[in-house]
Amino acid sequence: MRIAMFVYEFPPKIVGGLGTYAAEISQQFIRMGHDVTVFTMNNGTSLTREIWRGVEIHRPMLVEISDILPALVAEDLRKWGRGIKFFSNIFVYNILTASKLVNDLVKKDQLKFDIISAHDWLSVIAGASVKRELNIPLVFHVHSTEKGRAMNSGSRVVNDIEFYGGQISDKVVTVSFAMRDELTSLGFSEQKIRVCYNGVDPSKYDPSKVKPEDAKTLRKKYGLRESDNMVFFVGRLVSVKGVDRLVMAMPEVLRKFPNTKLVIVGLGEMQQHLTSLVDSLGLQNSVILRFEFLPEEERILHYAACNAAVFPSLYEPFGIVCTEAMSMGKPVVVGARGTSGLREQIVPSGPEQCGFHVNPNDPSDIAWGIISLLGDPSGARRFGENARNRVLKYFSLEAVAKSTLTAYEELLGK
Repeated sequence: MRIAMFVYEFPPKIVGGLGTYAAEISQQFIRMGHDVTVFTMNNGTSLTREIWRGVEIHRPMLVEISDILPALVAEDLRKWGRGIKFFSNIFVYNILTASKLVNDLVKKDQLKFDIISAHDWLSVIAGASVKRELNIPLVFHVHSTEKGRAMNSGSRVVNDIEFYGGQISDKVVTVSFAMRDELTSLGFSEQKIRVCYNGVDPSKYDPSKVKPEDAKTLRKKYGLRESDNMVFFVGRLVSVKGVDRLVMAMPEVLRKFPNTKLVIVGLGEMQQHLTSLVDSLGLQNSVILRFEFLPEEERILHYAACNAAVFPSLYEPFGIVCTEAMSMGKPVVVGARGTSGLREQIVPSGPEQCGFHVNPNDPSDIAWGIISLLGDPSGARRFGENARNRVLKYFSLEAVAKSTLTAYEELLGK
């Protein structure tokens, strides 16, 4: 089938898990014999049209409307302050990409598309416009919600756009059963929703492909001796990720295992807060803060070097970094309260156990999960083996693509 994918982030623009997912799943669709055309944001320097690893990409250049937009929109948006420029860019991106597909590719070039996939509120306006103009089925991929990201608050306008997407789309695909339950609680039609997990490429995230000496070199870079424990967190440094609670858990971990270092890598609004928190707790020698975006190859090396990965999110519809760590054969401690796709990835007990579930609001419970792994090295190794086997069974890119294509084919009646 020929798929038109509207997604806000796509290489070289990667902000979080959505961009990684879009890049990987589009390539997997190509490998499985389908055509994919991606419509994404232009950062001002990217090519407006190119073929990237078999995927055709369109990135129309934006025009500036943030000065006039507040006069045209709801009071809710006027309160965004400097954020109004972000919203105006999103709005223009949606209009320009929808016009590009309808007027240039379909009406002018006579191309035919079978299905539209629009990802999150950031792209669903374009998807809905194309559906109305061309009568092509629309799949609305919901990776998270405004209410969840903002911990039960957020923008009413964004909430309304998400709900509109759920109403106008022909099918809603979401990333976990926890997210399905959240969407139905927000008024989405349960009959429309299909759960299709995100995934990783286990041939890329493969511990056997990392040279042991490279992992040792990385550990030395962080000042770790061979006998030291490395606990790893990577992700956006925002409140819903629970990274501040992870820092607060470290004094308890260090009382039991003083030879432990926590390595935190990422970017986000909590950078200054985390620096102050580390200083106030006297953890300068035990918590390493690295404020930067970690490229994929280096991220893989960090997974290989660590003893355990910890993702104590308060809200996490799926959590692709957890899947990456699992694929690298690492045991994982995850937040398992509220909307948590992490809870569906990590088996916390029994013969297939691959980590622990904790209360992400409680630093002592996070510490318990870390201590439980560090105190049982042989068990942790077994959990890591189980984690990789679980990825191979449920979370490989191939399995994810097949599940998603099945949802598309249901809609097309094939």
